[in-house]
Amino acid sequence: MAQPVPAAPSVPAPGAPAAEVTLWRRIVRHRMLYLMFLPVAVYYIVFRYWPIGLAWIVAFKDLKLGMGVFDSAWVGLDNFRVMFEDPEIVNVLRNTVEISLLRIVVGFFPPIILAIMFHDLSSGRLKKWLQSAVYIPHFFSWVIIFGIVFAFFSTGTGFVNNVLEAMGLSRIEFFLSEGWFRPILIGSALWKEIGWSTIIYLAALSTIDAQLYEAAKIDGAGPLRRIFAVTLPGILSVVTFVLCLSLGNILFAGGEQILLFYNKAVLDTADVIETWVYREGLSRLQFSVGTAVGLFQSLIGMVVILAGNTLAKRYTGRGIW
Repeated sequence: MAQPVPAAPSVPAPGAPAAEVTLWRRIVRHRMLYLMFLPVAVYYIVFRYWPIGLAWIVAFKDLKLGMGVFDSAWVGLDNFRVMFEDPEIVNVLRNTVEISLLRIVVGFFPPIILAIMFHDLSSGRLKKWLQSAVYIPHFFSWVIIFGIVFAFFSTGTGFVNNVLEAMGLSRIEFFLSEGWFRPILIGSALWKEIGWSTIIYLAALSTIDAQLYEAAKIDGAGPLRRIFAVTLPGILSVVTFVLCLSLGNILFAGGEQILLFYNKAVLDTADVIETWVYREGLSRLQFSVGTAVGLFQSLIGMVVILAGNTLAKRYTGRGIW
């Protein structure tokens, strides 16, 4: 019986690199897939990457109302100089980093614990009901969240103060106290997002082989031991991924929430970069300064992500890429 003759390798055209010919043939072969992807690529270029490029340009210009980006005067680093010469900026940066770290530290572990608890529930109906209950606050706007928090902690008719008064204790002005501002801020943010943050961990938990739990049970491991021996190693890569991305928000303290929660009485504790940009960029029409601050935040966030990814790969062997 005659043996099949292998096909001769394709020969690139004279003068053309082999890799280029292969790429072009691949594009032609899958041209329908590339055509389907084209609208997506156009969307991201026009509505995502082009605005980013414009923002980088605006950060180095003096943008005025009625003038286009390219017609505005080039001012170099003057916008960054305005930010760092402001006498309030040191306190603003300190508040931003402190509140951001509080959000990361306080808000990082509860979703992992809650996801493990959901994963270990044996009742499917109870699990779905509880998951729906903790997901709902994520869909509330910060205005609604502030209304709920105000109903609990306001001085006049707040539920907590009514309970304190019934117990013979004096009322507390929670919204005018610098000591209570950050606990209320972080606590309400945690309540809003804890359920939604469990989704990625539940997806990771679903990929763990059930036979590993059976083997651990045969070896005599209890529920707590199985968590440390099977569950946590199984989701370590996802935990590392989420932590590295969270570090990128080190200069983003949640300005939308703080704008609703803060007031003059707690300004020294609550003033962060986003609120400073809101005052300087909108109230004083310094759009270029606000854009320069946004660029500064993004660059610092990128550096922190790169550093966190390097440390994670060195000590855990896992990272974002």
